[in-house]
Amino acid sequence: QVQLVESGGGLVQPGGSLRLSCAASRFRFSRDYMYWVRQAPGKGLEWVSAINTGGGSTYYADSVKGRFTISMNNAKNTLYLQMNSLKPEDTALYYCAPVDRSPRFINEAIIRGSLKGQGTQVTVSS
Repeated sequence: QVQLVESGGGLVQPGGSLRLSCAASRFRFSRDYMYWVRQAPGKGLEWVSAINTGGGSTYYADSVKGRFTISMNNAKNTLYLQMNSLKPEDTALYYCAPVDRSPRFINEAIIRGSLKGQGTQVTVSS
């Protein structure tokens, strides 16, 4: 059974940084895209960033562009999300997910059906 384990979340002050990791077991990054998505309290799932596992192209939601960086290490079967200049509105449960389509063609239902881990909590607060 595919397992994706997210880690690296925590409590950080506004302006701080965190690096999230997503370790895959019994799974290789063979889908077209790997995503980081998040769910804030009382809100739906939204995609944050994506990376094309073949060509390496990266994509970012407008809300995180310039602050977050997605990367992957195929040898370690691990996906990362470097988050800088964190804001209180970044507070959410963060998940990684494999999806077979680009950000232009996904919606919350597709994201929800792609989740395979428990997520890691990020809280940005002073």
